[in-house]
Amino acid sequence: MSATARPPRMHHLSAALLLALGSPLAAFAQAQPAASPASPEARTLDKIEVTGSRIKRTDVEAAMPVTIIQKAEIEAQGITSAEQLLQQLNIASSGPDSLAANSGVAPPGTRGNNGVSGANLRGQGADATLVLLNGRRVAAHGLAGQVVDLNSIPFAAIERVEVLRDGASAVYGTDAIGGVINFITRNNYQGITLTAGADVTEEGGGNIFHGSLLGGWGDLDNDRWNVWAAVNVKQNKILRGNQRDFVNSFQADRGLSPDTRGTPFANIVTGTGSMIGGGLKDPVTGLTKTTINTLRLPGGAGCVNGGDMMGDYGDKIWASPGASFGCAWDYGRARTIQQPVDTVQGIGRATFKVGDNHEFFAEFMGSKVTSKRQFEAQQITTSINASATQLDAYELNANTKATYDAIYNQLHDYFGNQANLVYGSPIAYRWRCEVCGPRQIETTTKAYRALLGMTGSLGSWDYNIGLSRAQSKAESVTAGGYYYTPQLKAALKNGVLNPFLMPGQSQSQAAYDALAAADASGLQIYEGTSTTTTFDASFSGSLGFRLWSGNDVQAAAGVDVRREEYEFGGPAEWVAGNAYVFGVPGDASNYMSPKQRNVKAVFAEVNLPVVDSLEVNLAVRHDRYDGFGGTTNPKYSFKWQPMDWLVFRGSYSTGFKVPDFAKLFRGITESQYTGLDLADPATCPKGQYNPDVPNCSEQIRPDIITGGNPNLKPEEAEQRSIGFVIAPNGNFNVSVDWWEIERTNTIRSGFNLSTMTANYPLYASNFIRDSAGKIIAIDQRYINTGGTLTRGIELDSNVRGDLAGGTWNVHLNGNYLDTFRTKTFDSLPYSDNLVGEYERYYNLPIRWKHTVSAGWARGDWAHTLTQVYRGGYKDWKPGGIVNGYNPPAWDGNVDAYITYNYSLTWTGMENLKATFGIRNLLNTDPPFTVRYLDDGDGAGWEARVADPRGRSFNLLLEYRFQ
Repeated sequence: MSATARPPRMHHLSAALLLALGSPLAAFAQAQPAASPASPEARTLDKIEVTGSRIKRTDVEAAMPVTIIQKAEIEAQGITSAEQLLQQLNIASSGPDSLAANSGVAPPGTRGNNGVSGANLRGQGADATLVLLNGRRVAAHGLAGQVVDLNSIPFAAIERVEVLRDGASAVYGTDAIGGVINFITRNNYQGITLTAGADVTEEGGGNIFHGSLLGGWGDLDNDRWNVWAAVNVKQNKILRGNQRDFVNSFQADRGLSPDTRGTPFANIVTGTGSMIGGGLKDPVTGLTKTTINTLRLPGGAGCVNGGDMMGDYGDKIWASPGASFGCAWDYGRARTIQQPVDTVQGIGRATFKVGDNHEFFAEFMGSKVTSKRQFEAQQITTSINASATQLDAYELNANTKATYDAIYNQLHDYFGNQANLVYGSPIAYRWRCEVCGPRQIETTTKAYRALLGMTGSLGSWDYNIGLSRAQSKAESVTAGGYYYTPQLKAALKNGVLNPFLMPGQSQSQAAYDALAAADASGLQIYEGTSTTTTFDASFSGSLGFRLWSGNDVQAAAGVDVRREEYEFGGPAEWVAGNAYVFGVPGDASNYMSPKQRNVKAVFAEVNLPVVDSLEVNLAVRHDRYDGFGGTTNPKYSFKWQPMDWLVFRGSYSTGFKVPDFAKLFRGITESQYTGLDLADPATCPKGQYNPDVPNCSEQIRPDIITGGNPNLKPEEAEQRSIGFVIAPNGNFNVSVDWWEIERTNTIRSGFNLSTMTANYPLYASNFIRDSAGKIIAIDQRYINTGGTLTRGIELDSNVRGDLAGGTWNVHLNGNYLDTFRTKTFDSLPYSDNLVGEYERYYNLPIRWKHTVSAGWARGDWAHTLTQVYRGGYKDWKPGGIVNGYNPPAWDGNVDAYITYNYSLTWTGMENLKATFGIRNLLNTDPPFTVRYLDDGDGAGWEARVADPRGRSFNLLLEYRFQ
């Protein structure tokens, strides 16, 4: 099909939608007037393939909702990475997919994010959002095994980003349930461009520096060849929790208090055969105390004097009356709230024109990303008669006698003679080993994709053929704060390391020497490799006939054949777990010999211009996976334009997501529950241990069973959308799209333990008991069960005009999340609507998010002011507040997070472009929340919503050599 003029009735809508799909900032940064509809430039359009369809076309107002973000807009916002870009998109969900939101401890089997940034559209998860580079897949991260790492995308070479806000399994196969993000690089580039930039925070920490070099030679039209290459280096500096005042867990009056009993001056805890046995009776209240810090006893020095960041344990907030004499520690301030990341990316492409209608191309992309997770020092939890994997309680010996006697005497002075208070028995304790230093895990990821292909036309049909191999290989190593268990065990057992030191006191030189001898830095923890080899071919063109419109029926068809491979392993020593190195999240039970599967797919698409005002698109794809059989997924969409300025569009499709290798073949892990708060939920409501409540006074610490399941089946999804576009002229348009995604047969990693205990009858079969009826294990392995239902409305509006000799524009993009419901089992109804509620394990379902930008450009200057809005929601409630405790300043709601960004672009010097910007213009802190998570970034703020960096100043200089 040749590029011909479009019917006159479409001119206003085409111009308006080109404005909508392109970047308004990009358009105005050049201060160029739009082409007149009557001009040749407006009538002669190249055929393009927009993400979401295999059919090339000259118009852009297809049935699919696609957002196109141009390079100039990205630069104007001071965005320097794909992760930052996704955080600005309102369709991107507030999920735990960034390097800030997952900066803490991670349990074995998940391996945290270890340097991974994922894309998450419409709340469907990073593993259900397809990420493409130039329309083709890249490899999933070597450790995650299921999520593409956005850090590997060569950002310096990106020309635009296309975001398909719709399901696309009928076009692209698995993973495309939430949508598709297609990063598209430059093409046919000539010249040399040098770029350098910095983004520096006002309060210090978290600075970002980057630079790139892009060079291209040859012109496809004149020389019949073009070669270009780009390299980009970027450095994200570390930002620690103690560098921001809003990271503060000791705000008990507002309902926030650290839920940790591992403190620099140790807490004494219960244990059979220990000094306090099952706890001591408070002579004043008669209640049993199970966590005691002598600093907090009447007449004691006070928790705040026990060490840096110590304070009282919030027993009322956490509904733990047995810990009212306990101390806590603000480990959120010891967390890293922006991981340090060093990135090197490179990409090159060579294209050769063969004849007039064919092009051969070769492309190579490579990256190296090094990130370091740094978080609080080890929490030492001791045991009586400790095994090889456990650490010993504080025993009475010559080295410990003075400290031991002092502790016993303080306990005896207050509690008096009690049967459970036994002199000579070991002291069970929880201690924060600050002298051990912060724990650090360094992850290095090397990724590449090599691609050979041909594209062109044969008669009236276009073709695109490619053969690619993509790989991501990552390894994590200990970088500090970890110690060999036998040596650490010995240093604690013989009293060389003292967990009961007051401020001003220090460990002995022998203690420092013992830690140095036990240091386990530099050990590989694990490594993983994900590889994808793909052959794809597609053909599109006219079928040579028309229905009742003036345009031909168009079709596309093709094949997609690929091999997916994954392996995961590490040193054999990690089989010993804690007996080898204490506390390292080793994952030896999940070591996986190389696994592979073949995927074969065929697809077809037909675009039917039924009449001039109505277009119907039909697409279908059949995928066959080794081990799963086949699945066929259709998509039906339409575009109806009853008037020049009005378009209605809609779609229905089915989708699927195949379980990744780790979920299928991950090993079975049994590890003891480390908490002190669990009782049998069959007899104790909600399973919350309390020694003073009948049926809840017996503490249990069962094994938690996690692991893969080779019998998993693919998840399934149905997607629906309908919307309209109004564009009365080339200077204004508005679009509204309603959408719904329902997922069934969802793959879950067991269940949230608190949910299981609170709803015990539903999960009774997951609690494994011995012959005496005692719970010995809880099964949390992967299974197919239940589903989710998500609905929302997306709004986009653009308006522009002339003002004071320049051009102005206003762009509004918003996302209204109407419904988010879940169900645990297929037989159960959906839950209440969770939108606007705190959610820990899914995305944070914020009801309304928007971005409003206003720009004005004249001559060499272009200004942009942007508001980024993230709506508020109901806060999480700790156990005590759920039970009726009401802190004096308790609110229960999290405020909206509103920030403003400003940028100024100047092009007054030939070949030079300078952009200055201020992010978070008003230096707005993240809104307060009582959120407090072990697997996240501390407390007092929500990383899934807010940027912890505060106000920052960015400068980008781009110089093009002729």
